[in-house]
Amino acid sequence: MTIKKLHKKIKLSRRSLMLASAVIGLNLIAPFTLAASSDQVLQSRSYLDITSLDPSNYLNAVDEDVMGAIYSKLIYFKPGNKWEWELQAAESIEQIDDTHIKFTLKKGIKFSGGFGEMTTEDVKFSFERAAFGENPAAAADWGGALKEVQIVDKYTGIIVLNKPYQPLWNLALTYAAGNIISKKGFESVGSFTNKPPASSGPYIVKEWRPKQKVVLERNPDYYGEAAPYKEIHINQIDDEKTAEIAFESGNLDVTRISMSSVQSYRDNPPSNSQLQIYPSLFYVWLGINSENPKLQDKRVRQAIQYAVDIPSIMQASYFGEAKPSTGILAPGLLGHREKSMIAPQADLAKAKALMAEAGVNSLELELDVLNKATNVTTAQVIQALLSQIGIKVNINQHEAGSFWTLGSEKAGDRWKNIELIINRYSMVPDPAYAAVNHTSAQKGIWNWERFSNAEYDQLNEQARSEADTDKRGAMYQRMQDLMEESGSFRFITHEAQPMAVRNNVSAGLRPDGRPLYRHFKPAN
Repeated sequence: MTIKKLHKKIKLSRRSLMLASAVIGLNLIAPFTLAASSDQVLQSRSYLDITSLDPSNYLNAVDEDVMGAIYSKLIYFKPGNKWEWELQAAESIEQIDDTHIKFTLKKGIKFSGGFGEMTTEDVKFSFERAAFGENPAAAADWGGALKEVQIVDKYTGIIVLNKPYQPLWNLALTYAAGNIISKKGFESVGSFTNKPPASSGPYIVKEWRPKQKVVLERNPDYYGEAAPYKEIHINQIDDEKTAEIAFESGNLDVTRISMSSVQSYRDNPPSNSQLQIYPSLFYVWLGINSENPKLQDKRVRQAIQYAVDIPSIMQASYFGEAKPSTGILAPGLLGHREKSMIAPQADLAKAKALMAEAGVNSLELELDVLNKATNVTTAQVIQALLSQIGIKVNINQHEAGSFWTLGSEKAGDRWKNIELIINRYSMVPDPAYAAVNHTSAQKGIWNWERFSNAEYDQLNEQARSEADTDKRGAMYQRMQDLMEESGSFRFITHEAQPMAVRNNVSAGLRPDGRPLYRHFKPAN
């Protein structure tokens, strides 16, 4: 079958799929009843439930979306179109030399729950706990670079690094592990997950309904100007089509929409709303488990790479609204590759030759995907393409709770069964955040391909310390070369971030469209 004929076949399948999805969406609009939005309540949507609001034990970007509203950091990302940060809890901050950063806190920052004023002791407790704790995600934000936080006085401290650490400003201080919690508050409970004992941000957690929503309310003890909204409801709705129905019904104020709806929202947006499209930092790829017995031959993995036609996926799954990616780093980020080593277009002749060279005439593989229309369609494209080189693909669809534990060794032995998987990870503007996920140390945590390369691991360490941006960028480009050469990755896209927003909402969004809830307010 030619690629042109495959496009037609996939297009027909997509129409059928969308019709089925619409019917399902009308019957299963949400696992709960959404309240109508109002001037006092902001109704937002997340695609995942929170896992932990403890900055030392967070697991995903949605955790940070919430933590950014209830805690304070020394510095925080600004909303808008440029990646910039601004002072938050810090009155001042400066890098004295390569390994010392001096900061002074604003006076009068209060923790809720009667736990007093934020001091340098709270900063020291929070940063060291995140950097030296057992959770790899939080520790990775600091990249092993933090030595200690020295207390100068009640409001002044010095962050001391073991070595120069370039992701400090766009990762460690501005992302999840940079949140400052109350030492006294933590010690009063010993541990917590989604019920923080104390907050210093403009909002506090009022309620968490697992797999349904997080409700934030104004923090009465907030030191700054009162939060614009009485409450923010962050509703978990996995499916974007379902979220669109909720938005069009007036029950959501802001949501990411599906790529299939971009053109219709562009031409005819729902009442009292607008479409805002942001460049996404997400990265999507087909993972190929190098340790699985069926896939240990590199030539078989490479055959799969060459057989997957990315333009077909762009049309079928993303409706021409996204572009093929060249690696894990999006355009505009340090280390972005202008071209991948393997062309986006399929080379079935090359793929068949590699299969023949490996002595494999036929193969049956399992492909695990998150049960979302885009992912399922992508899986169907891959299924059709791989059938052309003698590989039968069985598609396994998973709900979010099941999918995100597939590659975790802590969750049991299911990781051993991974053969092919379509994955999508979030990002921040420093390349270190994505790169660390694919180190040998992350096997069984976030490295589900079981990719292991000594040069990659070494470059990962060196790149975090390299001050020369050209040299640092070249290191990350080489690391992506190594990923592609391994045969374990077929890079697909960075997607786009189309957001539907009510006209009466001034949405405080990062340059990649992710929410900064403390910056949301009613529009003038």
